[in-house]
Amino acid sequence: MKIIIINGPNLNLLSRRNKSHYGDLSLNGIINLVKSHFPDVTFDFFQSNSEFEIIEKIHHAPDSHNGLIINTGGFSHSSIAIRDALEICNIPKIEVHLSNLSSRENFRKTSITASVCDGYISGFKHISYMTAVYTLLKIITEKTGNIS
Repeated sequence: MKIIIINGPNLNLLSRRNKSHYGDLSLNGIINLVKSHFPDVTFDFFQSNSEFEIIEKIHHAPDSHNGLIINTGGFSHSSIAIRDALEICNIPKIEVHLSNLSSRENFRKTSITASVCDGYISGFKHISYMTAVYTLLKIITEKTGNIS
């Protein structure tokens, strides 16, 4: 099982962001946590502040991965191009957010990218990623008939 986790803009600076929204872990801390909780899964982690680079990763994900988890960050609310790339991507995918978007500013409450994913998880800080991996594994195994 191989999953790519794509992180968008400013997630490389989690340690500088509001801990009440984003939690105490850095992006590397989240990566290490995910790896330790799911040792039988091969993960590729990618972070970029570039819309182009994120789109390229999404385009190539089905060639080598069984599923995709994405935290599009601020692009969730503005990037039609990332939305279109996700719509084209034909592997199971989950959008994840550390903060609870529904309790944030009005402009953050609408994600244009979530609607083309199998679902989205928001508001549980680092646990959002853990939940996304667990859920994605269930989706993939049920889809392939290898229900565990």
